[in-house]
Amino acid sequence: MDPEMAKKIEETVLEVLKDSDMDSTTEFQVRKAASEKLGVDLSVSERKKLVRNVVQTYLEEQQAKAEAGDKAVEADEPEEVEEEEEDSEDEKKKRKKGDKEYDEEGDLIFCRLSDKRRVTLTEFKGKHLVSIREYYKKDGKELPSSKGISLTAEQWSTFSKNVPAIEKAINKMEARLN
Repeated sequence: MDPEMAKKIEETVLEVLKDSDMDSTTEFQVRKAASEKLGVDLSVSERKKLVRNVVQTYLEEQQAKAEAGDKAVEADEPEEVEEEEEDSEDEKKKRKKGDKEYDEEGDLIFCRLSDKRRVTLTEFKGKHLVSIREYYKKDGKELPSSKGISLTAEQWSTFSKNVPAIEKAINKMEARLN
């Protein structure tokens, strides 16, 4: 991607971000709005990464400003001595907004089922998917393996409606074994 196009994309994304409600706007919505303003497809991998980086940098800057404002307010209050654990660089990269955790690809991690399995909300070809997948480490990064399943919103809805019946069947099976 040429530097001029990258600069245009960055400026447009920042413009969209400044006009957005940061409590409810998603990266997908920002990318879509910027794409419409520019008349350029921003879902292409290289452009998508650029948008993700601009959004992440913007959010980190906003958080730093908010923390600086909090510290200024705290300076007027009596200081409490409390030790805080320092986050590792990986944890800082993963956390972008509030206490939500994101992976290296920008997908929202809902929960970690184990150290190798997690449930994430991801986007593929404009569709949001709930992905339950195993991950492996390569070159210090956690990458998704082919072992897992991704469900559309409709499939997730069907599955979640049937969870009570599944739990009931599990309880019956466990009762038979005891």
